Amino acid sequence: MDRRQFLRLGGFITVSAATGAGLAACGGDDGDTPAASPASGTNWKFPQSVASGDPRPDGILLWTRVVPANVDDAAAASTDARFSIRLRVTAADNAPALGSAAALSGATVVDTEIPVDGAYDCTVRHKITGLQPAQTYYYQFVAGEVRSRVGRFRTAPANDADVAQLRFGFLSCQDWSINHWGAFDALAAEELDFVVHLGDYIYETVGEDFQTGAVESSHAALALPDGTFKSGTSGARYATTLNDYRYLYKRYRADPRLQAVHERFAVIATWDDHEFSDDCWGDAQTYNAAGDGLEQHQPARRRAASRAWFEFMPADISFDERQDGIFDIRIYRDLRFGKLAHLVMTDERLYRTDHVLPESSINPATGAPLGSIGARYMVPSATLAAAEAAKMAAAGTGDPLALTSILGTAQRAWWRDTMANSGAVWKLWGNEVSLLRMGIDGANAIATLVALQSVGTLSASIQAVLPLAGSNVPVAGAVVAAVAAGAAQGTATTAAQAIAIADASSGDRAAAATGAGLTATQAAIAVQTFDQAKAASAGGVAAQVSVAAQTVAFGYVKPDVLANRENSTFIPAAQKAALAAFFQRFVLNADQWDGFNAERKALMRHLADNGIRNVVALTGDIHAFYAGTVHDDYDAVGGGTPVMVDLVTAGISSDSFFSYLKSAVGSLSESLSTLVYRTLDIPVAALGADPVKVDVNLLDHTLATSTVTAATVAESMRVPLRGALAARGVAESDLDATTDAVLTGLQADAGFVQQVVPLCQQLAALNSNPWLQYANTDAQGYAVVTLTPAALRCEFKQVNRLVGGTAPAVVVARTVAATVRRDVVAVEVAR
Repeated sequence: MDRRQFLRLGGFITVSAATGAGLAACGGDDGDTPAASPASGTNWKFPQSVASGDPRPDGILLWTRVVPANVDDAAAASTDARFSIRLRVTAADNAPALGSAAALSGATVVDTEIPVDGAYDCTVRHKITGLQPAQTYYYQFVAGEVRSRVGRFRTAPANDADVAQLRFGFLSCQDWSINHWGAFDALAAEELDFVVHLGDYIYETVGEDFQTGAVESSHAALALPDGTFKSGTSGARYATTLNDYRYLYKRYRADPRLQAVHERFAVIATWDDHEFSDDCWGDAQTYNAAGDGLEQHQPARRRAASRAWFEFMPADISFDERQDGIFDIRIYRDLRFGKLAHLVMTDERLYRTDHVLPESSINPATGAPLGSIGARYMVPSATLAAAEAAKMAAAGTGDPLALTSILGTAQRAWWRDTMANSGAVWKLWGNEVSLLRMGIDGANAIATLVALQSVGTLSASIQAVLPLAGSNVPVAGAVVAAVAAGAAQGTATTAAQAIAIADASSGDRAAAATGAGLTATQAAIAVQTFDQAKAASAGGVAAQVSVAAQTVAFGYVKPDVLANRENSTFIPAAQKAALAAFFQRFVLNADQWDGFNAERKALMRHLADNGIRNVVALTGDIHAFYAGTVHDDYDAVGGGTPVMVDLVTAGISSDSFFSYLKSAVGSLSESLSTLVYRTLDIPVAALGADPVKVDVNLLDHTLATSTVTAATVAESMRVPLRGALAARGVAESDLDATTDAVLTGLQADAGFVQQVVPLCQQLAALNSNPWLQYANTDAQGYAVVTLTPAALRCEFKQVNRLVGGTAPAVVVARTVAATVRRDVVAVEVAR
């Protein structure tokens, strides 16, 4: 392959072989322009530092950007710029110089001249071959008399090597405009072989609603050079031109903490949606889904986004800038790490089809386009399945998934072949959007909420009846239970007394109740309530009343709502119409694999049929931590059979999935808010009479089953409480002690123990997604994997929140470990 052909197929990229002596890079001159003159003097800088990516056993791809010192760091380089710089690489230990501009020491294995071209915004992408496997190298670029910082990378082990251990981090979703980037400090301090980035490296919008909260002061507001208003002539803008996308990468990479991660570790990256456009597919954006619902195809914008990603990410990929259309770039690829691991990186945006339910689909209830709610989020499962089946039928026999695919036909075939032919112990999938089913049974959820809401009323009713029942709580409870089930007050009172008499004489209590005039159903709940209250006598009257009220609520109220839905007498008339539409099953997010269920089933069937074991997806996108098993058919009885594991990391800084749902749930129905959050006013003596407001995250319990105690609920509030105390001015040195004291007091609070904890327990008992072993939907952070032949251990590292205008001094707040054993499709979570 000559240099011109290499350029045509790869974009502006150069390559050299490690020889121990200087070797001029090939591929840097297309033969039609004069050779670049070497940079000279001191008027140079490397404003985005250096980076490496895609480690192979014999090579690496190195990156930098170099411009004159008097040019603004984020400004566009002159398109006429053409000069050369030097690259030096050594295997000598330069650890003390890492991240500094000290001169690289030791014998070089590469010392070569590399051209720089303003047409690529003065970015350099240089591929080195001929290196030794499993070797740590240091590198540095030099422009004239100015040196870049020293970078480090480690090559992959030889393909046939027996590898005892790999350790790597994975991350995603680093919005510049919200929260903080302290997680990069913690990540840079880890001992890792490499880092996997799963996308949303930049956010294409500036000033969007979700980007208007608190942010660290070091992250100044962004201003796109061109940009397009999302709506009208003011407010949020989105990147539109190549200059816009380049600007975002340059500003993001100006942060020294992100630079430190790139300087220390090779990064293996893919993209998700925000590198182009939120919830995109192909070249289509979905911004106007709330209006006419019609998505706009923007091929020029898509090409600009792809080119900027190619220029600024150190990825060893194919980019053909001379090809027309949006498929001028291919980023899906695989990397091997000896016999231990095979990493398969996919592209889940460029080739995907429209959402199964397009935003332009008409909502029959309103006559208007669905928009994002109903098409992408909170989508009725039956509607989604019917639409997918119709599209598969329309696709014909060639590829039945052609109209309902995330991967696309060619990439799907590549994925299948790569997985089937892999000889590695662990098959790791760099996967942008979660494979886990995240659904809610609306009927069960609403019935549970109505039952929970009735507990207070039932308790008050039992207290009111108590004097008339001779202060006998079991009798009072039986009266209220029978009335709740439709009995007249007098009949209920007579029946409750008959139950007590039969109980004292070991008689048939149900027969006594029906003999006193109750129906069989009324008698059953009355007897059950009597028994439960009696059994709780050791706890005193308050405990008996609470138990009796909950028995009625979940023994009668909830079943009645499940049976009669919105027509249940326990649903207030004012809420019946609003809740009617929610008595069905929902998929929470149809932009991820739940919205492409048939393709997911096809992939899982391929793994199962071919006996492909130890497949673990590493996932980002959803701004939450999850761990669970991916099944061959979630819709089958029992949820199907687990085939692989999905481990999902929260975003580095992006607002959490919980925060989005908390904001959106009111627009669906205020009655559903208890599925997501409950706000507590917590008194803190040091802050005076004004309590601290903290949201209890109920969404975790709604989505995943867990063991719920007062201690676990309190601990789940630690990070938001600490952040709320910081926002109220508590000194950072006092934050942890104050947080501990408040949480300890909370666990002794009767209202917390008797109301909040049971609420969490009942939501967890929904068992909405039994394949989810862990969920933390209100978090920022990253994950670190330690991989051995015997097991994969993933540590989810949640970070503390802003303290004033800065990142917290103590970055990592909590670590939760998830372990996957070899040849076992299950996740063990140690909290």
